[in-house]
Amino acid sequence: MWKFNRLLALLAALILALSACSSVDDSDDAADTEADTEESADGEGEEAADDTEADADAETGDSAAVSARDYRFVVVSHGQSSDPFWSVAQNGVNAAATDMGVTVEYQAPGTFDMVEMSQIIDAAVASQPDGLIVTIPDPDALGPSIQAAVDAGVPVISMNSGADAFQEFGVLVHVGQTEYEAGFIAGQTMAAEGIGNALCINQEVGNSALDDRCQGFTDGLGGSVEVVPVELADPTGAQATIAGKLGATDDLDAILALGPTGAIPTLLAVQEVGSDVALATFDLAPEVLEAIDAGDMLFAIDQAQFLQGYLPVTLLTQYLDTGAVPLGSVDRVILTGPQLVTADTAASVIEASAQGLR
Repeated sequence: MWKFNRLLALLAALILALSACSSVDDSDDAADTEADTEESADGEGEEAADDTEADADAETGDSAAVSARDYRFVVVSHGQSSDPFWSVAQNGVNAAATDMGVTVEYQAPGTFDMVEMSQIIDAAVASQPDGLIVTIPDPDALGPSIQAAVDAGVPVISMNSGADAFQEFGVLVHVGQTEYEAGFIAGQTMAAEGIGNALCINQEVGNSALDDRCQGFTDGLGGSVEVVPVELADPTGAQATIAGKLGATDDLDAILALGPTGAIPTLLAVQEVGSDVALATFDLAPEVLEAIDAGDMLFAIDQAQFLQGYLPVTLLTQYLDTGAVPLGSVDRVILTGPQLVTADTAASVIEASAQGLR
């Protein structure tokens, strides 16, 4: 439209100029009149063109920016943004907030504490947000607070954990991966390498998603798996526990960590003991990707946590705008994983990780 308006202005200037030329005679006064007329025509035409262009720039220039919406969402996660995994998820939340033109608040308990998390959810609902995004690592502990949000008329979307439980609380849709199936794939992948005996390192005991991962891994491997609990907030203690297991287990073939906070102490423990067991993990961190690229780790199961932060914000925005939300599948789970990162793909993923996207 701005091009059309500008064209009209330029045509008007041209017509005025031609009209002026048609009135020229041989006298000096006529020449002066012609010059005045041309200057006037050019000035008016240029002014009109400039005004039209300015108006068009005002319209189209701002169109590149997202129109702000008066929506406020609260994200309540069991993972802190200081965790390398959750910092990427929060990057996704922030990017979506910018892209959608909405306000989003990210909140989490100081540690893996379901009582505190339920209280945060309750406080978020009391603040009357336009939408709520939650993780559901413990459905029994968090279910009543999530149900109360739905009963209060707050649209809720779950992400990351809770794929097997979100529907019973009235949550619209879940964004993440199905954890048992992801663990099963990890087990099958290791079994294909001839692995029969393994450890499963659980850094968040009580998180049902991690329990599902270990169970899926055990079933997919078809061998012997021992679950080893470690403390997420104590990487030095976790390393010592894993090193002790390595020294005490002669027939151990592999270790699967359930996240970077378990994988990094595992890498250090293997180096400390000098073990040659195969390693793999769920989720990504720079140290994990470097280990895969160097051949020190077989693979990582990636669930694309940036998308887990980004998609719920966009889905809630569109839900409020249109009343519709994509369901992903008959189970209403929009899958972001599992995606297998191996030595063949690690280098390209490292680049995305450096940008805070993986």
